[in-house]
Amino acid sequence: MNKGITLEFPKPQKVFNKQIYNNLTDYSSRIDLWYGGAASGKSHGVVQKVIIKALQQWQYPRRILVLRKVGATIKDSIFQDFLERLSDWQILDYCKVSNTDRRIILPNGAEFLFKGLDNPEKIKSIKGVSDIIMEEATEFTLDDFTQLNLRLREKKHDKKQIFIMFNPVSKANWVFKTFFESTFDDTKIHLSTYLDNRFIDSHTKDTIEQLARTNTAYYKIYALGEFATLDKLIFPKYETRLLNPRSKELVGIPSYFGLDFGYVNDPSALVHIKVDKKRKILYFMDCYVKQGMLNDEIANVIKQMGYAKEQIVADAAEKKSIAEIRRLGVPRITHAKKGVGSVLFGLNYMSQYKLVIDERAKPMFEELDNYVWQKDKSTGEYINEPVDAFNHVIDATRYAMERLALMDNVSTTQKINKLQQLGLGR
Repeated sequence: MNKGITLEFPKPQKVFNKQIYNNLTDYSSRIDLWYGGAASGKSHGVVQKVIIKALQQWQYPRRILVLRKVGATIKDSIFQDFLERLSDWQILDYCKVSNTDRRIILPNGAEFLFKGLDNPEKIKSIKGVSDIIMEEATEFTLDDFTQLNLRLREKKHDKKQIFIMFNPVSKANWVFKTFFESTFDDTKIHLSTYLDNRFIDSHTKDTIEQLARTNTAYYKIYALGEFATLDKLIFPKYETRLLNPRSKELVGIPSYFGLDFGYVNDPSALVHIKVDKKRKILYFMDCYVKQGMLNDEIANVIKQMGYAKEQIVADAAEKKSIAEIRRLGVPRITHAKKGVGSVLFGLNYMSQYKLVIDERAKPMFEELDNYVWQKDKSTGEYINEPVDAFNHVIDATRYAMERLALMDNVSTTQKINKLQQLGLGR
């Protein structure tokens, strides 16, 4: 049996942040999730916690897999963090360290293996893992996490854990959906900010607090650890207020209606907008979003909301559903002219308008706060293609505005022809 090593810290306040110290020997949950803002000390603290866990007396030495998505980033990040903590605690000289394959073996036989998951084949041969660390977890995928969770099954190790660390990004990320939007079993979640880090220097603190004045979105993520979106939002600005369709501002402004279909994985979304072309203002009056709706339920919602006689433009991919809803008492529902480039065409047209959202239309807030451009994985640059998430009300809005977008900047004759093509001519 390998004996463990017990460390003593006469003045723990000089070694640990309070939040880490209070959870230092708590290994009760399978998922130990630490997230928050920059300079919050979360990564530093998790490294401390895992080293102590590995050093404790166990029947079998622990084998801990430390991962980042891209292997090339390990050497100068978390691998260095482990070396520094072991050095601070005067243990490093008693460890076996391999810089070539990034491996640390502690005096009691416990082992840290540092790998990248950019090539999953690299870790398939690793057996007997007791714990896993996912550094910068938002860079991984849900499939990565699922496979790692399934691999953590070595019977000889008790208190097996996955430590997850990250700074929040978009709510479209798998981490938010898995651990915050729904409940994942046997998980403990810890939030920390720079205010929880007693070791932060004054310059770093001042730099972070400047963000509150210069970039609110960045401050929410990097300082407060909130799930917000970065500067690549597709619709970065909008206004919210209580909208009254009988108000002077809105009387005489035409209404438009759109419908995006969903069922199992995605919700159906119905939207009512008003478009003031003269002042270039797009008003979101109302929306209804629900998952698992059949066509008869959608038709009933349309009728209950008083929109049965309105022209509703729906997703062109669901022509059979459109025909069924028409027979169910919504006679003017029609399909959008969906085609190559239609998404960007619609988004570009929407972006020409000031967005004003009724404060009761909560699903729209969530989408606008999280609908972002895709980032090219190889270059790190944003591309002219949206992430296919948080876009159901927005898609319905594109359909609703399609006629306006197609009619803009064309001649009278072309307008008549376009209307006839769309089946909208009178």
